[in-house]
Amino acid sequence: MSQQIEIEFKNMLTKEEYEWLLQEFSISENQIFSQENHYFDTPDFALKEAGTALRIRQKDHGYELTLKRPANIGLMETNQILSKEEAALALQSSYLPAGIIRGLIEQMGISYPKMVYFGSLITKRVEIEYKHGLLVLDHSYYLNREDYELEFEVENFEQGKDNFNLLLTQFNIPHRKTENKISRFYKQKYESRQN
Repeated sequence: MSQQIEIEFKNMLTKEEYEWLLQEFSISENQIFSQENHYFDTPDFALKEAGTALRIRQKDHGYELTLKRPANIGLMETNQILSKEEAALALQSSYLPAGIIRGLIEQMGISYPKMVYFGSLITKRVEIEYKHGLLVLDHSYYLNREDYELEFEVENFEQGKDNFNLLLTQFNIPHRKTENKISRFYKQKYESRQN
C-alpha cells in the first residue's frame, strides 16, 4: 500500500499538437508504453459525487487498485497491489478485495459491495523528466473515442503551474479546460446511452 499527494496540471491536445510535441521532445516509438484503466463506482455514482475515483490499472508488471480523493492541494492517491486473480475477479464480478481502499470507501459511508465495473480506457503514454516534474503525453482510447492530453506531475504547486504555463506558451498551445480521464470516460458513457 502506498499513499501520496498527486499534483498535476492537464491540458487537452489536438492530434497535431500531440504529434508535434512527440517530435519536439524526440520521442521514439519504443519510449511509448500502454496501460489500461478499469473504472468502478456505485450504480448511482456515489464516488463520482464525492469527487473520488476508483480504478484498477493494468500495466506490464501487474495490477494496481487506486482510489483518488480530494486533498487540500491536488489529490490523495492510495494504491493497493492486486494479484492477477484479484484483478480478474474484480473485472468479472465487480468484487474488489479487502484492504486499505475498501476501508477508506467504507469510511466515506459508501456501500462497498455495490461497486459496478463500468469499462476500460487504454492509454499509450510517454513520460519525460521536465523542469522538476514529470511531463506526460497521453493518447487514450475509450468507448469508440480517442483523445490526446498533456499532463505535468509536480511536487511544488506554484513552480509547477508556472512551468506548465510557460510550456503551453512556448509551444503556442491554448489553455483548454480539461477533465480527468475518468470524467471524460463517464461523460462519453452517458452520451452513448442517450443515443
